Amino acid sequence: MQPRLTDPAALARNRQRAKPDALFLFEAARDDLHDRLTLVNRSFTAPAIVTGQPQIWDNALPSAAIVADVETLALETQAHDLVLHSHALHWADDPVGQLIQCRRALKPDGFFLASLFGGRTLQELRACLATAEAEITGGLSPRIAPMAEIRDMGGLLQRAGFALPVADAFALTVTYASALHLMRDLRAMGEANAMATRLRRPTRRAVLLRAAELYAETHAGPDGRIPATFEILVLTGWAPDESQPQPLRPGSAKARLADALATRETKLND
Repeated sequence: MQPRLTDPAALARNRQRAKPDALFLFEAARDDLHDRLTLVNRSFTAPAIVTGQPQIWDNALPSAAIVADVETLALETQAHDLVLHSHALHWADDPVGQLIQCRRALKPDGFFLASLFGGRTLQELRACLATAEAEITGGLSPRIAPMAEIRDMGGLLQRAGFALPVADAFALTVTYASALHLMRDLRAMGEANAMATRLRRPTRRAVLLRAAELYAETHAGPDGRIPATFEILVLTGWAPDESQPQPLRPGSAKARLADALATRETKLND
């Protein structure tokens, strides 16, 4: 049996402790998803939203069914023409399984749109904590969950059976007075360490102070504030349908590429 990445009880506890005024990153990701929806020339009548932060979707898509991001999603087969997966996939033990469930919940030609934290998220904090812990304790412990790289997500969409899959990314940089303020903000947004293999005792104060010192030394700007990178990946795909564009079979082209480009064809030796 594959080891669990996430401790569901710890994740639920962290989210329950989240403070509304600290959810600005989730709100920014929600607004980005909403903007992308406006670019799709389609009216959706049966949307569903998979999320661990249902409060940020209040009144944003009033007709949507809100679904918790648990292992088995409460989604009926082919019941929705739109499924949003809102900033929760980075905590999933089985992201492909989540994507497959979302695809099965879509009607033919239904639209899927998701956001999640990507691999560059908290890259500065990750490095400083690792260096500080190695210096002080001589070892390393899991502190920030591994996050997906954009180059992998298109393949996962294909594995899940989506048509016309697209993955893109953008980064948000937030500045803080210190690394300690950043860590406090992560707890306030419900994104504290919920890894199943995390240390079950408080981190030594010396490690946190050393990490903050390293962060300031290597990343602080002229004003003394430190930046934190949050990479947001956005995934889109469609439930397969015969009406969608289909790739041609290899060898079925009726015109030469060289003719279309008005150029000379150079044959390669066998």
